[in-house]
Amino acid sequence: MAAEDAGAVARRHVDPVVGLANWQATDLVYRAGLDRGTAREAAAVLLRLYRAFVDLDCDLVEVNPLVLTGDGEIVALDAKVTLDPNAFFLHPEFARFREDFAEDPLERLARERGLGFIKLAGSVGIIGNGAGLVMSTLDVVSLVGGAAANFLDVGGGAGAETIADALDLLTRDPAVRVVLVNIFGGITRCDLVAQGIVEAVGRAAPPWPIVVRLDGTNAAEGRAILEGAASGRVVPTATMLEAAQRAVDLAGRA
Repeated sequence: MAAEDAGAVARRHVDPVVGLANWQATDLVYRAGLDRGTAREAAAVLLRLYRAFVDLDCDLVEVNPLVLTGDGEIVALDAKVTLDPNAFFLHPEFARFREDFAEDPLERLARERGLGFIKLAGSVGIIGNGAGLVMSTLDVVSLVGGAAANFLDVGGGAGAETIADALDLLTRDPAVRVVLVNIFGGITRCDLVAQGIVEAVGRAAPPWPIVVRLDGTNAAEGRAILEGAASGRVVPTATMLEAAQRAVDLAGRA
């Protein structure tokens, strides 16, 4: 419907300071084409949906489909809820959900190591520091024709041990064909990142090449460390675009 008639979809931006008001929910219902007989009940559902999203610290609360039966009753036939794990400390009752739903073993291991990790469907393993940089790296890999195998954020102050842990984590994913490490040194020192990569490679030869792009604090020192240890398994690059292209090419050859 959205593709055929965008105007048929009722949308409203909600100010998070004010929240969703009764009149806004009612306006949405009328603009969506429901009649007056069901407007009050449908608006109440929208208000409860928004309240659940905010009070439970959710990333997503979606009811689809929400149907109007022949008897004029509003019924939620299916729902999808994604909880923000960063807010679990506010909701100890959520802990039981880990027992009810199977958790990806890689994501569980990453959480235990303090790494932000999401499994994806591609073959290029991604390691970066900061969610924005990692998402940008995913975009650039896609731009040059590749597909990321994961989102892996090592955090703003990642050192040698954290990088080594991240590389070890990706060795457990058989879909990975190459790893792209993209680090911008603000709090993070690029020489420590380079040192972590060299140490990780020294402990156990990785099953794939590692393409590295370093920029920011001590980037020159970090590149020097990588150049000194450069091999077929460690490939230093100068820019994000070059790193993504090399990674995608190497993944294709693998």
